[in-house]
Amino acid sequence: MKITYRIIIFLLCLSAALAAAADGKNEFNPVETGVTSLSIAPDARGASMGDLGAATEPDAYSQFWNPSKYAFAYSQAAVSLSYTPWLRKLVNDIFLADLSGYYKIGSNDNQAISASLRYFSLGEVTTSVNGGTDIAGQTLNPYEMSVDVGYSRKLSEKFSMGVVFRYIYSALGFSESYAGDQNTGASAFAADISGYYTTYPIIGRNECQWSWGWNISNIGSKVTYDGGDNPAFLPTNLKLGTTFTFPLADYHTLAIGLDLNKLLVPTRPRRTDFADGIEGEEEYLNKLQDWKNMSSITGIFKSFTDAPGGAKEELREINWSLGAEYSYNQQFFLRAGYYYENAFKGNRKYFAMGAGFSLNVVRLDASYMLATAQSSPLDQTLRFSLTFDMDGLRDLMGKRR
Repeated sequence: MKITYRIIIFLLCLSAALAAAADGKNEFNPVETGVTSLSIAPDARGASMGDLGAATEPDAYSQFWNPSKYAFAYSQAAVSLSYTPWLRKLVNDIFLADLSGYYKIGSNDNQAISASLRYFSLGEVTTSVNGGTDIAGQTLNPYEMSVDVGYSRKLSEKFSMGVVFRYIYSALGFSESYAGDQNTGASAFAADISGYYTTYPIIGRNECQWSWGWNISNIGSKVTYDGGDNPAFLPTNLKLGTTFTFPLADYHTLAIGLDLNKLLVPTRPRRTDFADGIEGEEEYLNKLQDWKNMSSITGIFKSFTDAPGGAKEELREINWSLGAEYSYNQQFFLRAGYYYENAFKGNRKYFAMGAGFSLNVVRLDASYMLATAQSSPLDQTLRFSLTFDMDGLRDLMGKRR
């Protein structure tokens, strides 16, 4: 059965174009993972700063960026909803929806529990049989989703850590038969571990805030859609970041941050990296089988040294985000940022901007992406987030009484 799938066709064409542009050296070699939607930023705030969030001020979406930040959240609880139309330049029915929240527990205001639910719809897929010459057989709606719970705790007045446990389901498996009797999805379990450190240095007469954060996300089992013949690694990711916040004047603050990201996934062997002939073919097949049999934990350590191009290519696998957030009285926000990924590792490069408005109970955020890479399908991506603050809600209810 042939799957006529618009997004897959586009990505294949994009990969071919980028590979052809690599000076004929076949240097285009992105790290391959399954359930790639887990890497998409869910909220407008982080996205508007170029996908920045490892060490920014805690909010309801810290579950994705760095769950250990929840222990330092000012509000007792918050819940957020977000919606992101994805690849809107190509199709109009792919989107990411996210529901996240947390609740502070304990008498010392030093612990928090959190949870999130993500749903990534890949729109409508039309299938056909016999190479597409027959009438379409099925209309399917593949999707990916995850649900997780987390716990964070202050270990000192300046440092906290957090853990998250996640269940992942990807309904992208299709049967070879028209009846679809083998159409099953793939599931996996994963965990995150994170840390957050914040301090308040005095510069001149101003008290500033300097924070550092790290998060290793999606440490877990592999996913497979064909009984284990072609397993895929989850997008295990190492995120390191720092953010410095300083006052500009009364009620005016500016935060500037930098995040570094690296996928902790081993590079899949390519036939072109081995010699021609039978011996080269055998060596390639052996390496490929080793890659398929490799455990996720072993893959994390291998990911630092296994790139065919050596240290130079390993450095190419590091993506970075640089962003800033201006705040007036914690009620009005302006944000901007830039995200960079090496051209040979995916070529995602874009500017982002956004704004937010907060009242006692609700905060509304929006972001807009402008891709700098030519013909990027991510260009003009919009995100919207709505956050409800439980402290503000209680204050409002109290005033009504």
